[in-house]
Amino acid sequence: MTNRTDIDDIRKAAHALADAARVVTLRYFRHPLEIETKRADFDPVTVADREAEAAMRAVLSRMRPDDGILGEEGEAVLGTSGLTWVLDPIDGTRGFISGTPTWGVLIAVQDEDGPFYGIIDQPFTGERFEGDPSGARWIRAGETRPLQVSMTATLARATILSTFPEVGTRAEGAAFARVARDCRLTRYGMDCYAYALLAAGHVDLVIEAQLQPYDIAAPIAVIQAAGGIVTDWRGGPAHHGGQVIAAATPALHAAALERLNG
Repeated sequence: MTNRTDIDDIRKAAHALADAARVVTLRYFRHPLEIETKRADFDPVTVADREAEAAMRAVLSRMRPDDGILGEEGEAVLGTSGLTWVLDPIDGTRGFISGTPTWGVLIAVQDEDGPFYGIIDQPFTGERFEGDPSGARWIRAGETRPLQVSMTATLARATILSTFPEVGTRAEGAAFARVARDCRLTRYGMDCYAYALLAAGHVDLVIEAQLQPYDIAAPIAVIQAAGGIVTDWRGGPAHHGGQVIAAATPALHAAALERLNG
C-alpha cells in the first residue's frame, strides 16, 4: 500500500516532470515543425514529442531511479520499486500540430493494481488536473480548486465526447452512435482534455477505442479521484488501453454500457 510519504514524493516528482514537459512543448507549440508519421495512415510525431519525453525521463533518473517507465516515445524501463511511470509527452499530437489547445501531457504512476496517481497538464492554458488517493484538483497560476464529476445519471441529460467521429472500427463507431443518439450533446476532437473536463464536472461521458496504456492511465487516476468511473466497454479494468468508457456516475456508466453492448 502506498503511504502518505510515498504520495508526497511521487507528487513532487510528477510536478517536476510536468514542468519540464511544459518548457519543451511550449517551445514548439504554434511554431513551424517538421512532422513525421509512424504509420502509413498518418500517425504524427514531432521533435516536441520526443524531447518532452526525454526531459521527463531525465527528471525520473534523478528523482525516482528505481521506478519503471512506460512511455510512448522511448523504450520501456523495468524498475525495482514495483511502481511504473506511464508517460505520454503529447497526447493529441494532431491537435498540437493544428494549433488547438486540446492536447496535453499525461503522467501517471501505477502499481500491480493500476494507476493511482495522475496528471493531465495543458501547458498552453496553464491548467494542471491532478488526482491521487486524497482527491482531485485543478491548479493554475498558484490557484487550486477541487475537482468533482457531475451528478448526471441519465443519457438524456449527458454531454458525451470522443476524439474521432469514427471512434475506431465500423462496429465500434456504431456502438458509440447508439450511446450518442440518446445523449443531449455530442462533441469531438478533445483528446485528453475531454477527460479533464469530465473530472471537472463540465461533461459527463467520454467513450473511445483503440487506446494505448499511456493514453488512459493518467485520465483514469484523475477521474477516479474526482469521483468518476473508468472501465473498458465490458466494465472491466481499462488501464491496458483498448475500448474505454469514462462516466461521471455509476448510473450513467451502466446506461452507456447497455447501449454500447446492445
